[in-house]
Parts: sequence; structure tokens; C-alpha cells
Amino acid sequence: MKSSFHSKIIALVLILFVQISVFSQQLYFPSHTNWIKSSAKKQGLNQVQLNKAIDFAKANEYKGERDLHIAIAKAYVREPYFKIVGPTKERGGPAGIILRNGYMVAEWGDVNRIDMTFSVTKSYLATIAGLAVDEGLIKDTHDKMNTYINDTTFSSEHNSKITWHHLLTQSSDWSGNLFGMSDWADRPPKEGIIEDWKNRTLVEPGTVFEYNDVRVNLLSYSLLKVWQKPLPVILKEKIMDPIGASSTWNWYGYETSKVKINGTEIESVSGGGHSGGGLFINTVDHARFGLLFARNGNWNGQQLISTKWIEQMTQSSEANASYGYLWWLNRGSEKWDGVSEDIFYANGFGGNFIVIDRAHDLVIVTRWLDPDKIGEMVREILNAIEK
Repeated sequence: MKSSFHSKIIALVLILFVQISVFSQQLYFPSHTNWIKSSAKKQGLNQVQLNKAIDFAKANEYKGERDLHIAIAKAYVREPYFKIVGPTKERGGPAGIILRNGYMVAEWGDVNRIDMTFSVTKSYLATIAGLAVDEGLIKDTHDKMNTYINDTTFSSEHNSKITWHHLLTQSSDWSGNLFGMSDWADRPPKEGIIEDWKNRTLVEPGTVFEYNDVRVNLLSYSLLKVWQKPLPVILKEKIMDPIGASSTWNWYGYETSKVKINGTEIESVSGGGHSGGGLFINTVDHARFGLLFARNGNWNGQQLISTKWIEQMTQSSEANASYGYLWWLNRGSEKWDGVSEDIFYANGFGGNFIVIDRAHDLVIVTRWLDPDKIGEMVREILNAIEK
């Protein structure tokens, strides 16, 4: 009897030891200077299947020009009065990183190259909004914008109804001109003429999703007004430095987007590269940012952004089940077949993605992938997880 009791105790201790070991492994974070690379097998992945996914990414490069000034101009040629007013640069080739349990299990291409990242920038902007909520600068995302911004930006009858929530979910239908750009000229309908677009009937805020960079830039402008200092400084101090990101990234606005804050001219940064600008960053820094969200805002014991914000950020919005707070969700009309609905991701022009799978402690960063192939690529990677 005594021997049996001791055997049970030893068995329980061993189980506890294994659980602690697995838990510790899941909590690995790279240091500022070193990121441990691990074999796929050690992190529960099939190497052959993982290689298949990487080969797939390499073979399905985004088909647009490498000169992104040309690629942007071609993509938005239908927009009236369109012009590029922010910086652009020539892009690199396909590149990416896959993390499992925090360890780097795969990389391809030039992961240290600084490239434009387009609308992936929006997910960084959502982080700035979350920090403002966490610090009490924004009391509630359902507050009306005109209680925070005291100029004429939200003074019209329609615009006065708009809340932070509407801007974060791209459902505001804000009407106006910002930094020389009109809301109606951004991705106009395929039907109609300029007069139709200018004089359209506005919809109730919160009812219709419309992807619109002018309105995202309005959110950036509003956050600048709330923070009273440059958003790249906020991002650096509160997120990028603590997670050990490099000093090579830059976040740009437009030559037209200078704003006076307390007598000092500050550039209001853009939420993407639609007209140039946005976040220029390498793949490794994207992977660190992705790992922060895979770990629910915690970095090595320090809660950089609240779990409450991440929960709020990843809820389907009323106007689009596939969209939360400037992050895409694998739900609704944009759902990738055979992939969990709990996955969320940042998505930028030209096939730039940061994919977060918290259930498998998995982060996928891929750049310059044919955007139509992302669902298939993610499936290939998930198929590599050993059952």
C-alpha cells in the first residue's frame, strides 16, 4: 500500500514537472539581442510539411511591380485626383518568419529588409488606440468623437454622431476633407460619376463597413490630438522598445499632414501606404509585434496592452463580421476555409500579413505573397502541427 502511494506521488510529480516544462516553453520570449531558432520537430511541427508551406509562399509572389510607386499608382488609377504624397520605396522579394511557442522555426527571404507594409499599419494604429483606452485618455470607444476633438472635424449633423468605435471598425461614413483628400474619392464605387459620389446619401454610422484610408487617417489625427505627441514616439516607448524591436522602423505621414500641437508642428502619420507613407519595417520586428498579440499583450511578464483591449479588438463589428478594431478576423465573408475562426490577422496591400493563432501559440509573418493565397498558405502551416 505504502509503495503504491509513493508511486502515485512520484507519478503526480512527474506530470506536474512535464506541465511546468511545457508551460515554460510556451512562455519563451526572445531577448533584445537574441532570438533562439528551434527545429520544427522540437516545437511539434512536421518539417517536411512546413517546408512545403514555405515553398508555397516563395512560389506565389505578389504579381505587382517591385517599384511600389508604380504599383500604387496602378492600383488606385480610378480614384479622382489621386496622387502620392508620402514616401514609397522599391520592395523586396517574398520573405517571412514562422514562430511556434515563441521560437523561430522558419524564415525565408531577407527578413531584415525594411519595406513598406501598407495597411498592416492599421493594426499598429489600433494598438495606439488601445493604449489610449488603457491609460484613460479615451474613456470609452463608444464616446462621440466631438467630445474629444474640439475643431470642426466632427461638427456636422452626420459627423457629430461618429464614435471611436465607428472609426476603429471602418463604419463611420465620415464625410469631409483631410490633408487635401476627400473621403468620397477613396475607392469610389464602380458605378456613377464624381457628382454622384460627392452628393451621395450618407449612411448611419455603424451600419455599413467601408474600407477607406482617409477615415483611418482621421483616426490617426484624432489620436494625435488625444496623445498630444507623435504616435511613432508612443509606439516606440510603450511597445517597440519593450519587445526588443530594432531601431530601423519608421512611421510616415504625408507632406500635407502637419498638425500644430501646443504650438509645435507634428506630422500626423498615415494608417497605410495608399498615398505613400505608413509603417516601413522589417519582418523580424513584425514577428515581435505578432508575438505580443499571440501572448495577449504580455511580454515576459509585463502587460504592455490590456487583455481587455485585445478581447475588444478581436470582436466582430456590427457592420462586418470579418473585421474588428483594424484587425481582420477569420470569420464571415473573409473566412479562410479549414482555418479556425479564432485566428486574427493584419493585412496589407501587396500580400503583407501578420497572422495570430493563439490556440497553437503560432505567429506567421509573410510578405509579398499573392493575397489570394494566404488562406491556403496558413492551412499548409497548420497541417504541419503534429497531432
